[in-house]
Amino acid sequence: MLKEWHRKICCGLPLVLLNAMMFVALGHVKSALAADAIDFSKTPAAGEQVAQKLVLENLPAQAIQYWIYLPKNYTASDTSKKWPVMLFLHGAGESGSDLEKVKKHGPPKLVGTLPELEQFIVVSPQATETQRPVFERWDAGELLALVEHILKTTHSDKDRVYLTGLSMGGFGSWRLAAKQPTLFAAVVPICGGGKAEYAESLKSLPIWTFHGDADSVVPLKATTEMVEAIRAAGGQPKLTVYPGVGHDSWTTTYNNPELYKWLLEQHR
Repeated sequence: MLKEWHRKICCGLPLVLLNAMMFVALGHVKSALAADAIDFSKTPAAGEQVAQKLVLENLPAQAIQYWIYLPKNYTASDTSKKWPVMLFLHGAGESGSDLEKVKKHGPPKLVGTLPELEQFIVVSPQATETQRPVFERWDAGELLALVEHILKTTHSDKDRVYLTGLSMGGFGSWRLAAKQPTLFAAVVPICGGGKAEYAESLKSLPIWTFHGDADSVVPLKATTEMVEAIRAAGGQPKLTVYPGVGHDSWTTTYNNPELYKWLLEQHR
């Protein structure tokens, strides 16, 4: 079943015909040039979303690139104030090397304009393009290393680290939360899915999940099956289903002030 959803997410559009091959090639060149134009040398500052790279010690040739947003009231000299952290995982279409694509949807698009996000340090990494199934494309080891780095280098609250993602990032959210449930204070998977075997690990974790009932890319049952499995294990996940909504169930969700209010009520 997960493989079927993978095919729908990655192959929802018709195969590229021969007369479109040049367009695809030019698109890759454009993405590479855009990636080169991004300045990764800037120091994160309050009220700015800044591009950063984290070189992994065990994989020195590999780096995670990501956006980090520090709230407007964040003060580097004030170590007494601890800020909640939101880790956002994007969808399949934003994978690759052009970090600008990550700002297409969700928190990295809304920071600086949505008042509720001023209460969080927002971290938005980019997944590389791989041949792995969509539900395994987010590398848990890399993401955990990134969270550890953020907790060490910012005035962050280790008891209020929140995980969220959409589509491929929804799959990644379920998977990462199941792998390390004690790290996160809450998780918000949107139009994703997971495996019933995750339920035991997730049963004690505050979860609010969202999906459109007209989603033809990732069917609603991908979420309802997870919710049912967790409830059967003794958990109490929240579920919001949007009637008549297709795959884009994230725009309404991330613009909902109640989501951020609920998140801030959750502590590890």
